[in-house]
Amino acid sequence: MAENPTSPTSRRALLLAAGSAAVAALATACGTSTAVLRTPQQTSPQQTSQPATPLAGKATPGCVLATEWGTGPNYLDLDRVRSDITGGREGVPLRLDLTVVRVSAGCRPIEGAAVDLWQADAQGVYSDGEDGFLRGTQVTDSAGTCVFRTIVPGWYAHLAPHIHFKVHPDARTETSSHLFFPEDLLLQLYARQPYARRKAPEKPNGRDDRYRDSGATLTLAPEPDGAGYRAAYTVGIA
Repeated sequence: MAENPTSPTSRRALLLAAGSAAVAALATACGTSTAVLRTPQQTSPQQTSQPATPLAGKATPGCVLATEWGTGPNYLDLDRVRSDITGGREGVPLRLDLTVVRVSAGCRPIEGAAVDLWQADAQGVYSDGEDGFLRGTQVTDSAGTCVFRTIVPGWYAHLAPHIHFKVHPDARTETSSHLFFPEDLLLQLYARQPYARRKAPEKPNGRDDRYRDSGATLTLAPEPDGAGYRAAYTVGIA
């Protein structure tokens, strides 16, 4: 989808134009905006100060094209460039390492791609844009990787619990899809607070036709990581 040429220049557009090497400089240029600008290796002040490292083991899946779905009604282009998107919402911590590759170019990592992430909180609620919780953007490094700090989402409607993502490899094109979770893990976590404030569905994933059709290639493989989990996923774009 093309950017509107008449709209104000966004931080995302500046990042795409300048490349990931200029992220720090753009952070200064952004002044005192409430959006926190971080490089993909930086972490939230509440997290460890050590640089992020790729998740050892498998990234799920390997170099295959990501199944594309529309952005849905809950996408908001808030242009909040930050790694920690929790916004103070309760939930089981999740570190998500995303790697963006160009399948048509021999699975070459894409540096400088902007990745938007958004999701529901533990009660299945999306932010309305005022507080912007559980929404954010990161830019891939030279290995095509970016890191988000978030929580495991709750369920809503009859949809399998999921995290939305949108990849902008440049200012003119984008790819949107969802990431799911293993159902046995969801049932285990939904028995804990704050998720247990609502009665969890017996089959959180099984109610969703999209999950039955494409879930196998879009389901994360979370591993324990401190008080929460960590997962990696390789997003293949055409």
